[in-house]
Amino acid sequence: MKPFTIHNGQLAPLDRANVDTDAIIPKQFLKLIGRSGFGQYLFHDWRYLADGTPNPQFELNKPGHAGASILVTRNNFGCGSSREHAVWAVAQYGIRVIIAPWRQHHKDRLPGFADIFRNNCGKNGVLTIELSEAEVDRIFHAVHTQPGLQATVDLPQQTIVLHTTPEQTLRFEVDPGLKQYLLRGLDDIALTLEQEADITAFEQHHDVQCAGGR
Repeated sequence: MKPFTIHNGQLAPLDRANVDTDAIIPKQFLKLIGRSGFGQYLFHDWRYLADGTPNPQFELNKPGHAGASILVTRNNFGCGSSREHAVWAVAQYGIRVIIAPWRQHHKDRLPGFADIFRNNCGKNGVLTIELSEAEVDRIFHAVHTQPGLQATVDLPQQTIVLHTTPEQTLRFEVDPGLKQYLLRGLDDIALTLEQEADITAFEQHHDVQCAGGR
């Protein structure tokens, strides 16, 4: 997994709440063999018209937004089924960062991301950032005012710098463990392999004990 430290990229808005994983990667593409080739199907039913041509009204197809690597959206992004294919599609399209707001609804705190989707993002090198609604509104306003807007996401410093005039800086929180995984570019397998010497020693000791007990 590619380490995540400082990422500079273009912002694209997806001004929709409760985007579920079937919208992110429709079910007909789950039959693909392997873990590659999903990027072309990201938001397929929104990105393409019935004849297969790009939908000019879809946000990521509009001039100034195509090729963006930082997606700003609304709360509860990635809800629905737990399919990891949704995150593979996001990452393989080229998105490294997703920004979404939490919001207060009566006594409930509605999260920016569905839990399973957020966890899968971390395991695939995609940084999810949860901000307040007011902060996300500022980002949407900046992107709509300046299509093609660039931003720098600094994971070590936990900041987002919007390259507006003047520049705007937002701070974000991130789980310390997840932060280290992303900074080092580690997934679950890589984490396990870091303990390979201890695992081998345990297995050898276990084999010896088993042999002695026969």
